[in-house]
Amino acid sequence: MLTAVVGINWGDEGKGRIVDLLSRDQDIVVRYQGGNNAGHTVINEKGEFILNLLPSGILRDDVVCVMGNGMAIDLHHLHGEIEKLREKGIKISPENLKISDRAIITMPYHVDLDCFEEERLGGAGYGSTKRGIAPVYSDKYAKKAIRTGDLFHKEYLKEHLKSILDFKNLTIEKVYGKQGRAYDEMLEYLETYGEEFRDYICDTGVYLRRANAEGKRIMFEAQLGALRDIDFGIYPFTSSSNTISAYAPIGAGIPGIKVDTTVGIMKAYSTCVGAGPFTVEMEGDEAEALRKAGGEYGAATGRPRRVGAFDVVASRYGVCVQGSDKIALTKLDVLSYMDKIPVCTAYEYNGEIINDFPVGEVLEKAKPVIEYVDGWGCDISGCRSFDELPANAKHYVEFLEEKLGSKMWLISVGAERDAYFMR
Repeated sequence: MLTAVVGINWGDEGKGRIVDLLSRDQDIVVRYQGGNNAGHTVINEKGEFILNLLPSGILRDDVVCVMGNGMAIDLHHLHGEIEKLREKGIKISPENLKISDRAIITMPYHVDLDCFEEERLGGAGYGSTKRGIAPVYSDKYAKKAIRTGDLFHKEYLKEHLKSILDFKNLTIEKVYGKQGRAYDEMLEYLETYGEEFRDYICDTGVYLRRANAEGKRIMFEAQLGALRDIDFGIYPFTSSSNTISAYAPIGAGIPGIKVDTTVGIMKAYSTCVGAGPFTVEMEGDEAEALRKAGGEYGAATGRPRRVGAFDVVASRYGVCVQGSDKIALTKLDVLSYMDKIPVCTAYEYNGEIINDFPVGEVLEKAKPVIEYVDGWGCDISGCRSFDELPANAKHYVEFLEEKLGSKMWLISVGAERDAYFMR
């Protein structure tokens, strides 16, 4: 059984929390794209954890985690992330963590280039996390990337690195007027971490195909959401990889095997980290109240998230491109302070009502059509069934279901591991 857990919107929907919850019934959890620009927060009996590279299943002792070929892996960051988890008693070894030998490596010069370009763009930047993601994926498709499997072949690695670094430094020095990276420094970087992770790196495709044939339960964990997908998101304000569930087997290393179930995650309201169109965005005191109620600050960056009303148009599109069979609604409890809850049910552009998610200038200039639903005004974090919800909370969920044409399979009412129920 192969299950994908994906984001429906702009990212930060609560995927880490849901993956942690659902991973109790899984044998293997796989990250299949993205890098350490991810920020998946998990709270359990051992404490609060923010995971950037490692799959959220790493917090369960009996789950094997895989970092797939579709990922971009910053080895220095991975080292630090593992050490922090070990300090909190999390066991990590080649037995429960496997890294694809086809995954690309995010190098220090990728981070440099990311920062230099955002600096050059100034206020017109794309909202990068400045962790080298766009430059390393650019190199992947330009065939100038270093893969983890290259670390096993030292002479090849030396020659490959020299060729790449000469080109990268040319860009850094001649385009940005900055100091390039020294060859010896970069080689030492690769050799040091290559030795550290040698026993973790393998052909994850072989491992996963064998596991699937044995009937193992495999879960794919996405980074970001549908609207940040490089093909189907709010281009150019997207990530540099495919965040949709259809890419999961490809990015994991088993492209010939289909996903059985896709669980789409959405919040009970909208949030967005980074630049780009965000039709439902709130401003001022209204935004700050929602941001504080939901603790809406980026797990990877610490930046305040942009917040807004639930967006039916964007969410319906996200459900469609993700091919979601089941929907998980997170953070319903956050809205308990509102007397009237806004919901964007359509967009308006030049006097025309738009129900299908647009692109380009239309998306940039569209205005939200807002309807209001009565709030419930009480704490719901202790509810463990739909029937226990106040009438107005039930109505809000049913209102969203009607507008989306999708039923909520799981509803989260708090940050704790057990603060949820299924329908």
